[in-house]
Amino acid sequence: MTELPPHHPFDISIDLKPGATPRHGPIYSVSVREDEELKKNINNQLAVGHICPSKSPMASPVIFVKKKYGKLRMCIDYRKLNDMTIKNAYPLQLVKDLLITLRKAKIFTKLDLRWGYNLVRIKEGDEWKAAFKTKYGLFEPLVMQFGLANAPAVFMHFMNEIFRDLLGITVVVYMDDILIFSETEEEHVNHVSEVLRRLKENKLYCAMEKCTFHVSEIDYLGLIIAPGVVKVDPAKVTKAVKWDTPENVTDIQSFIGFLNFYGDFIEGFRNIAKPLY
Repeated sequence: MTELPPHHPFDISIDLKPGATPRHGPIYSVSVREDEELKKNINNQLAVGHICPSKSPMASPVIFVKKKYGKLRMCIDYRKLNDMTIKNAYPLQLVKDLLITLRKAKIFTKLDLRWGYNLVRIKEGDEWKAAFKTKYGLFEPLVMQFGLANAPAVFMHFMNEIFRDLLGITVVVYMDDILIFSETEEEHVNHVSEVLRRLKENKLYCAMEKCTFHVSEIDYLGLIIAPGVVKVDPAKVTKAVKWDTPENVTDIQSFIGFLNFYGDFIEGFRNIAKPLY
């Protein structure tokens, strides 16, 4: 992305609870590799205008998480900010509800949006609340960041509005993952074209290397979907079976969070998992 996305009615606002006062956390230490990634990330975001230097009284620290194949992702630890943020109650759909509409589908296309949350602006005047600090200075983002309490709700609302009249008919949307489904090839060409038109109209772009077009079987949200078939991806089953034994509350929450997503495919899941809640 070489420019800021435009402001629109779905900009994320950061509304603080009454009486909330600015907080700031410590700067976390980083490894040599993380430091290199930190500098690169800051320089890249400054270059495209996604962040700018700040004088904010609020400052959240930066952390790094490992992605696939050993890659690093820079994240911001917004826990203190989230504690004082008024939560957006916009609902996130359950996976089983999303998939009910796929019973007659025979052809599928999956689109993955590039830059995800960064496609949404932070409401003008609220940027300072999302500021983050590093050894290289204090910065505030102009686009929505992963980790903000209301980011999932805001992004889901944004996507649902774009495709509202197509949802459950030819399109399923979960965050930045879009599934287009049809009964015939001819219909599918038209359905895909319409989705791409709307994405372009809203200046949303796909990561082509993560997209799949016109197939009869597809992996979507960790599920294998084919005509008349919806099952959990075997790789996800293996991941659950080989999960390290939880050692604390955070570990248990991570494990339960992963399983909850696929709970409808596990017979008696609620009763089995009850002791962990």
